[in-house]
Amino acid sequence: METSLFQFQVVTRKNEEFIDITYLIRQAVEKSRIQNGIAVVYCPHTTSGITINENADPDVVRDIIATLDKVFPVHGDYRHIEGNSHAHLKSSYMGAEKTIIIHEGKLVLGTWQSVYFCEFDGPRNRKVYIKLISG
Repeated sequence: METSLFQFQVVTRKNEEFIDITYLIRQAVEKSRIQNGIAVVYCPHTTSGITINENADPDVVRDIIATLDKVFPVHGDYRHIEGNSHAHLKSSYMGAEKTIIIHEGKLVLGTWQSVYFCEFDGPRNRKVYIKLISG
């Protein structure tokens, strides 16, 4: 079993935004030359997350963020002193990692799918780790 670890920086520019990072994962797969296995995409931050969703219509991302804001409003009955409890909740809901199958050197994603870095407490400089495992 062969493994490779890649680290990338993601610069966010808004308080809340989704950034398509699929190209970073494809770069890592290409550099690793792994043909079959999995890619684990992980963000080590408590106010951001990783998700997979539609890339064709930007309104999908807008709708996800708007709905998350309704479910986890910026101003709620929170006690966390930093004032970003909503971001911690959104991060926990979205999750810190996703796993994607690699088959014949390509990511197995649906036609309209992309992998997104989800920022909930920006703007910030963030890290994303991609662990590739052959198998």
